Amino acid sequence: MHANTHDVLMGFHIVAVMAWMAGQLYLPRLYVYHSKAAVGSEMDETFKVMELKLLRIIMNPAMVVAWLLGLALIWWDARNVYGWGFLLTPWMLTKLAGVIFMSGWHGFLSSARRGFAAGRRDRSERFWRMTNELPFLVLIVMVLAITAKFTF
Repeated sequence: MHANTHDVLMGFHIVAVMAWMAGQLYLPRLYVYHSKAAVGSEMDETFKVMELKLLRIIMNPAMVVAWLLGLALIWWDARNVYGWGFLLTPWMLTKLAGVIFMSGWHGFLSSARRGFAAGRRDRSERFWRMTNELPFLVLIVMVLAITAKFTF
């Protein structure tokens, strides 16, 4: 791969992460309002469609692309820049922990969508309001880890 290819991979990786993050921030906000909608109401049905489309059309593909491009970037950096040992550096371990959290949160949000679709309200409006910003806080730590390449 040429150095420009790395830059293009990085650019597309950033775009995919942005799309994934947008969904991770928006879906819990939909859940806040969906929690207040009466089961079987027109609003309930509207939220079900919005949530399903957000997951299937934006979030799931963005997550897959972010993962694939992230792995490609790891491969590139290990072979051409840092060597495989960089995977054990504090900044990369922090980034990887963030990716694991984001992936788990994505799964949790997907599970919650299935609950709403089944007519359940497993979590309160307050829960969704309080956890809505978790992905953003993790993203801040991840971006700082990568840009500053910090150590412990």
